[in-house]
Amino acid sequence: MQEINHRDTEKVILVGCQFDEDDSAFERSIDELNSLVKTANGIVVATLTQKRQKVEPSTYIGKGKVDELIQLVEETEADSIVFNDELSPSQVRNVHTRTKAVVIDRTQLILDIFAQRAQSREGKLQVELAQLSYLLPRLAGQGLALSRQGGGIGSKGPGETQLESDRRHIRRRMDEIKRQLEAVVGHRERYRDRRKQNEVLQLAIVGYTNAGKSTLLNRLAQADTYEENQLFATLDPTTRQFTLPSGMTVLLSDTVGFTQDLPTTLVAAFRSTLEELQQANLLLHVVDSSHPDYEQHERTVKKLIEELGANGIPQLLIYNKAENQVPDFFPTRTEASVEMSAFDPEDVAQLKMVIEDKLTQQLSRYNVWLEPSEGKLLAKCKQHTLLKTNVFDEEREAYHLQGFVIPNSSLGQELLNRTKVEE
Repeated sequence: MQEINHRDTEKVILVGCQFDEDDSAFERSIDELNSLVKTANGIVVATLTQKRQKVEPSTYIGKGKVDELIQLVEETEADSIVFNDELSPSQVRNVHTRTKAVVIDRTQLILDIFAQRAQSREGKLQVELAQLSYLLPRLAGQGLALSRQGGGIGSKGPGETQLESDRRHIRRRMDEIKRQLEAVVGHRERYRDRRKQNEVLQLAIVGYTNAGKSTLLNRLAQADTYEENQLFATLDPTTRQFTLPSGMTVLLSDTVGFTQDLPTTLVAAFRSTLEELQQANLLLHVVDSSHPDYEQHERTVKKLIEELGANGIPQLLIYNKAENQVPDFFPTRTEASVEMSAFDPEDVAQLKMVIEDKLTQQLSRYNVWLEPSEGKLLAKCKQHTLLKTNVFDEEREAYHLQGFVIPNSSLGQELLNRTKVEE
């Protein structure tokens, strides 16, 4: 087995085919691939593109372009070739045979990045399962990619050096990961059940990668989630308490960033994590309004939300990075939206008010009088309802409370029953 010395960065050649999309959309797609390579600690030394009517079945690109690619590999001494699409096992094998370089497609590149970023035990298991599911049918074509401790840019593969020679070992490992994940998923479901019993509203931040989701979470919930101007800065989901202007406490979850053509193996592996979306009362859909392709990003996320069965949940569109907004920006007018900068305290304060108004639409209005001895119930109203009025009436010697509450919660039922009596 040939050894490859570990280096901090790898030289990469990008390869892309332009089919039906226009020139600007194709260029942006190649730019995103370039950003993905940088995120994976690679350096792009050359880019090879081609316009075609359809994919070449054997090598994805045409014969002449394969010859150009061979020459480019020799001239640049590139370590890896990254294709801007998902390749079939035979295409990987054929291009590797001709170029003698490591061949990686867009899917494997994203999997490598996720492997670098996973911090929690669940995240690491999910990424490893996705990698193994993807690599299993492609073993014959991986070549040097499996000669080291993990394939792909960044050397963060599943950590197995016998993948190419022992398929049974991979299947056994996949079965073991699935067993471990079942235990983790069971824990997550019990945690969700406890949250339901606590009768707290849940919000989930979703959006394209690098839209500013973690920054927004930190500003809203005073959290300390990792934030950086790079793709997939956050992988493991984070949930924090968030206090609305009225004083009501809700839960706010940050989710993994989406991207165009998100690998199906990854969506499947992270389904338990992405189920956080399905449990939410409101989705905060963050869009990077400074990105020239923001409309495509918005459509991509909406499509994935639909595929995850969460399209019935109310959404609030948040057009972030308003300080660097593209000149011809035009927001979606068919649904509620906010234009803001997560770094502007006034914008964040305004967003909190809009979130509160959106949540009010899902709540029921209550109007009750509480005796001074009912301090415990008063405290619950302050923390678990959208309290609009809290006045002590000296003549009646009681607190007059008006607000909005989760109707099917035990607190909601108590307050709504008392409201009917008062009225």
